[in-house]
Amino acid sequence: MQNIRKGDEVIVLAGRDRSRRGTVLARVGADHVLVEGINVVKKHVRGNPMAGTQGGIVDKTLPIHISNVALYNPETGKGDRVGVKVVDGVKVRIFRSNGAVVGAKA
Repeated sequence: MQNIRKGDEVIVLAGRDRSRRGTVLARVGADHVLVEGINVVKKHVRGNPMAGTQGGIVDKTLPIHISNVALYNPETGKGDRVGVKVVDGVKVRIFRSNGAVVGAKA
């Protein structure tokens, strides 16, 4: 079971975007994630008139390693580790600090 999934709110633990929060847009491979508004760089793009694309400088979101993000726990207001627990025969993700189910409506 994946600890961090698409749509989860995460907090960045390391790098220039440390302590910023964002939503996971996608998983890239086994150990990278795309986080909305995190690790955004300027990329110089060459135009292609045959394809109808315009050149210039564009903002691009790059993947960040999964070890540098933690799932955001709204109850504590901090990043938290994730565990797996079986509840009523179904595996669910829980926060390690307080045992609350991830994504459960309070």
